[in-house]
Amino acid sequence: MELRASERQFELTFDDMRLPAEALVGDENAGLLQLFAGLNPERIMTAAFAIGMARYALARAVEYARERTVWRQPIGAHQAIAHPLAQSHIELELARLMMQKAAYLYDSGDDAAAGEAANMAKYAAGEACVKAVDQSVHTLGGNGLTREFGLASLITAARVSRIAPVSREMILNYVSHQTLGLPKSY
Repeated sequence: MELRASERQFELTFDDMRLPAEALVGDENAGLLQLFAGLNPERIMTAAFAIGMARYALARAVEYARERTVWRQPIGAHQAIAHPLAQSHIELELARLMMQKAAYLYDSGDDAAAGEAANMAKYAAGEACVKAVDQSVHTLGGNGLTREFGLASLITAARVSRIAPVSREMILNYVSHQTLGLPKSY
């Protein structure tokens, strides 16, 4: 993959392997539910990762908008720069609150509510992260793509939060089916 990450991923396959009954995790014939329950902490962690990355990018952009002057005025004094940064901040705070709710529900042992909240947190954080990183890069203009400011590498990394461990579309499927009670589309 193009994305640089310190961890490595591998595929592991088991063929014709038998396990004793006591090795069963969860209820018999409920493997998919077990998988989704195991994804709750991963979605919460992904939301936290996305929020942290976005907060870093936003902080860099805000600092730049305060210091970079054009026509003897900081560029952050212009609404075209300030308002999108403010909007990103609001969206990140909303995502953070949902992530904290998801973590609370998971820690409380409410798997059903935690699943819904973890999905919503991951969705909100991924969307807010991509938007915040993009806006931060735009705020810096050409400098947003230099190594010096540390934002260019986040462009690809931010998009991971929309894809893994569950894609945006699968989250929308889950919410439309499980939360809203609409018929399954998958």
